[in-house]
Amino acid sequence: MNRRDFLQISVALPLVASSARGLFTPASAQPVPFERSSVRQMARDAAGKPFKAPDSKLPDNLKDLDYDRYRAIRFLPDRALWRDEKLPFQVQFFHRGFFYANRVDIYEVANGLATKVVYQPEQFSFGDTPPPRPGVDLGFGGFRLHAPINKPDYYDEVCVFLGASYFRAIAKGEQYGLSARGLSINTGQTKGEEFPQFKAFWIEKPAANASSIVVHALLDGESAAAAYRFTIRPGETTVFDVEMAIYPRVNLQHVGLAPMTSMFFFGPNDRIDVDDFRPSVHDSDGVAIFNGRGEELWRPLHNPRDLQISTFSDLNPRGFGLMQRQKDFAAYQDIESAFERRPSLWAEPIGDWGEGSVQLVEIPTKEEVHDNIAAFWLPKAPLQAKGEHTYTYRLHWGPDNPKPTSLARFSRTGVGARGEDTKLFVLDLVGEKLKGLDPKKIRGVVTAEKGKVQNVVTQPNAAIRGWRLSFELSIKDKIPIEIRASLMQDNDPISEVWVYRWTP
Repeated sequence: MNRRDFLQISVALPLVASSARGLFTPASAQPVPFERSSVRQMARDAAGKPFKAPDSKLPDNLKDLDYDRYRAIRFLPDRALWRDEKLPFQVQFFHRGFFYANRVDIYEVANGLATKVVYQPEQFSFGDTPPPRPGVDLGFGGFRLHAPINKPDYYDEVCVFLGASYFRAIAKGEQYGLSARGLSINTGQTKGEEFPQFKAFWIEKPAANASSIVVHALLDGESAAAAYRFTIRPGETTVFDVEMAIYPRVNLQHVGLAPMTSMFFFGPNDRIDVDDFRPSVHDSDGVAIFNGRGEELWRPLHNPRDLQISTFSDLNPRGFGLMQRQKDFAAYQDIESAFERRPSLWAEPIGDWGEGSVQLVEIPTKEEVHDNIAAFWLPKAPLQAKGEHTYTYRLHWGPDNPKPTSLARFSRTGVGARGEDTKLFVLDLVGEKLKGLDPKKIRGVVTAEKGKVQNVVTQPNAAIRGWRLSFELSIKDKIPIEIRASLMQDNDPISEVWVYRWTP
């Protein structure tokens, strides 16, 4: 089993009907006072003690489940939290087992009190696996939220928290694609990546007319503990307002904030040695950045031969995200996967985040089942041990960047051979700013470090109601080359900046 399966299992777990009814939380679960600051205090206290590994003990019949047997353990929808109360949200739960052996405790918060949601075998259908004996509280593997996002009378799944600190969401009309994480530590580093885990969640009971729901989370790992408050608003774009407080046990030299993870197998810029009927296979096709200098960057993704890390230094970024810009079925030709319906994810910092960089990690893969792309904000200064480090940001899951500007955007990057030592780059642009332009006043500006650019051509592309910028790049030295390109009208930029790393 691979990392992609680790993230995709929630999608594959089907639901079954059930006539079972009754309260999810037994009366034996005693409520305790809960305040907005409660989880922060828990994280602060946890960071002051040595790390304790999560509880992964399971009964013998559950601890060695394979993928198929785990998938057969299905939550019964009629046992969903708030199912009988007709509230705008419902909560369904994942069983422990397979990759999800670690115990996660979940609480319902209502009227200032937190009541533990107690595990019961009767909440699940087990298929061929014998259920655990009654009275054993195993906790859960994670949970998912449902809301009537597409139809007023049907509760669709809108987000899921499952595995380490991973979570995913979709907007109206979309299906799951890339993931976010609570925190990334040492991603792309030779020392190996650390995966802290959400240990517990507190879900606030929504009002009858609520359009949002609040989830609190406690994260813990070897290097740090952290507290989160997610305010989740499903819709045409599903928005998470995230309030985060990190309490390091050690100095965190390489910590990723607002981390996101995706898959890029191949596309029109990267089809070498690909024998596939589909034109493209990816959950995201590029990383977009609005930096603190007011510059808008677009970096198409790449499936490299060797691990690649790209650094985009900045001060107080305005936003960044892994985007799925190509929304045309013809670009993928995959009826089952429907990559054109995968969401983009945009992270919008709230307040000043200081000096740092957007980091893009591209990992080589030979299969589409692997999530091989990561992006996050890396603070320049290490997060000091024994301190409190707070950040607020907004995650937008949806069809596009929530605040697009008037600049033209690069919609497609095509790369092909032009002789033995030359590559031809063909870049398409779209946007309202391109309409009615005088071709005599439009020019492409292309620069390359350690490489020679020639034959730069700009011309209208009537097929997409946009423009095309093409150029040739000498690659005879067989070294990585950093390239930048944009479209200008006289001396004024009319497009974002395309940035790319060509590698041998």
